[in-house]
Amino acid sequence: MQSPSLEPFGPIGIIAHTANKTFVEKVSQIIFEKRSKRFEEQTNPFVDNPGYLRSDYIIDSSLIRFQTGEGKFGLRESVRGHDIFIITDVLSHNQNIPLSGEPHIASPDDHYRDLLRIVTACAGKARRINVIMPFMYEGLQVKKEMNEDESLDCAAVLKQLYSLGVANLIIFDPHDGRIDNAVPLMGIEMPKSAYKIITTLVSKYSSIRLKPESTMVVSPDETGVNRAIFYSSMLNLPLGIFYRQRDYAIKVDGEHPIKEYKFLGDDVSGKDILIIDDMINSGKTMLLTASKLKERGAKDIYCIAPFGLFSSNFQGFDKAYESGLIRGVVCTNLIYRPAELLAKEWYVDVDMAPYVARIIEGINVDESIGSLINSNQRITNFLEQVRIDELFDME
Repeated sequence: MQSPSLEPFGPIGIIAHTANKTFVEKVSQIIFEKRSKRFEEQTNPFVDNPGYLRSDYIIDSSLIRFQTGEGKFGLRESVRGHDIFIITDVLSHNQNIPLSGEPHIASPDDHYRDLLRIVTACAGKARRINVIMPFMYEGLQVKKEMNEDESLDCAAVLKQLYSLGVANLIIFDPHDGRIDNAVPLMGIEMPKSAYKIITTLVSKYSSIRLKPESTMVVSPDETGVNRAIFYSSMLNLPLGIFYRQRDYAIKVDGEHPIKEYKFLGDDVSGKDILIIDDMINSGKTMLLTASKLKERGAKDIYCIAPFGLFSSNFQGFDKAYESGLIRGVVCTNLIYRPAELLAKEWYVDVDMAPYVARIIEGINVDESIGSLINSNQRITNFLEQVRIDELFDME
């Protein structure tokens, strides 16, 4: 719960960049409802501050496109003195940009350039600029491969945002948590979506039992093992890892081909499996992992990732679900999800809007949000309650 004694840094202003409009509106509504309650109950000494309570915290703005493909951002209301939170989704693929008379889908590069336009429009006017970028732009480009001369794009992006005056950057479930080393003077927060994912998973699938004898956590490759270790440790479940031995002497379609696929872990026979990854892109890795686990006798398989892109359409997952290969796919609403995906029987959408709203309020009053983004205790408390409920069900 937010401390009633902390004074807001400035009036909250939210700018919705490429983020899902419904998601941003929900975040704004949650903040309004919480602050309305404090205003009615007078539980906060700062409820009468200008801008503390407003029916809509979304700043009216516009982003126009020219036929050249270039863009221009404009503010339609003042942000002077505001604590601005820009919510952006660089993976959104539901927007077209005109170029040479033909529309083309806006890329992450286009979205990032638009983000810079928004930041520069607010600079010098807003009291503080914060960026909520759930999926870190160029977050996969954090290190150079062996014998490769490559750009370190992630570090360059972080330094650019800092140089333009961004005070805080909020990134969910980054591919590599060491990225904050690039800009030690900027406030970089990296909350996990694990708590909301776990509670949603258990709520949706009542048959799942988070017990060591019946459920196991599996990482589809060695690069994501830290994420799987976190779930395994918090849920007190055994861990399995697929190790991909690659041929680094050659590249095929931009990747080093896999020579051998090895599994390290206990017997999975008869167990439910939680496959944990940071994102589902084409889905090939998830489905290959599920197939290998089924060959070993796994029971129900759940594919879990904060970000679901499904760049190779949904046919592979449709077939996997219909054949019984997977039971479900669990992802968050932190990035754009097309209506076709939301309608899939196998897809479970995790609502992160309340969490984002809470983070915005915490930063706005300069609250120490370490305990807020650290979900370990909440996960532990939830599991205790689940196990108590299971005992009652057995009676």
